[in-house]
Amino acid sequence: MKKMPKIIVIVGPTASGKTKLAVRLARAHQGEIISADSRQVYKGMDIGSGKDLAEYGKVKYHLIDVANPSEQYDLLKYQKAAEKAVLSVLKRGKLPIIVGGSGLYLQAVVDGYILSEKPGRTAESTEKEKLSLSEVQEELKVIDSVFFERLNNSEKNNKRRLIRYLDILKANEKIHEIKPRIKKPPYEFMVIGLEVGMETLRKRIKQRILDRLENDAMIKEVANLHKKGLSWKRLESFGLEYKFVAEFLQKKLTRDEMISKLAIATGQFAKRQMTWFRRWEKQGRRIEWVKNTKQFDKEVISFLSR
Repeated sequence: MKKMPKIIVIVGPTASGKTKLAVRLARAHQGEIISADSRQVYKGMDIGSGKDLAEYGKVKYHLIDVANPSEQYDLLKYQKAAEKAVLSVLKRGKLPIIVGGSGLYLQAVVDGYILSEKPGRTAESTEKEKLSLSEVQEELKVIDSVFFERLNNSEKNNKRRLIRYLDILKANEKIHEIKPRIKKPPYEFMVIGLEVGMETLRKRIKQRILDRLENDAMIKEVANLHKKGLSWKRLESFGLEYKFVAEFLQKKLTRDEMISKLAIATGQFAKRQMTWFRRWEKQGRRIEWVKNTKQFDKEVISFLSR
């Protein structure tokens, strides 16, 4: 039997050290990194999204800075771009390493969601276009609240995209049970999960916020994005750093309130990420959870050599 190309996937909550591990593995195994982050795709959103491009050094990366923040970059666009990037990396004889915390993006690529086939427009879906955004959001929550919470803020605020998901729901009953492609992705995946205790994670999150606020760097970034034409509403739709810094700049929050609320919200976000990954395991995806990544090198070498 012909061996399938190997792909490493690194998942974990925010501030768990995914980028650091991805870069180390890329250097050790001639790899290239494919980002799976719903905010790092946007140009100019560097500090708040944690691109940390200096960490990459000479390691080649993909799907970072590929869209303008004024554009809608959804799951379908990401899936197509990621699949193209994987093929490109493999053709050059390199190891694709997909890394990120956006569970839906990761699952769409690894499990092969059928998203490119648009469901036909129905009288019902046409009627939904007359509804307000909040009404469409509520309908999706009622039908499948689990899926709604998986969406990034940009998708949650895209009425047309939500209506399309409602169409898919009608055809598939549950969107998180969408059947894979007739032929699953022709790759062998090793999914590595970084496991960090919540107490440690909260400390890292708080320190990271303070680091990003040093010399007002993150505040200047958000202010600059607004100056270039992004509305406060659009900035807030990106969530976390962009939401709370935007509110601070509008004088809705004091600096201390911004830091406190951001730390709490980021901790809650990390919990939701872990809930997603645990659910993915229950759906049948094997995730190799590790605490000490340096002790995991043998398993990676074994996977790549078999």
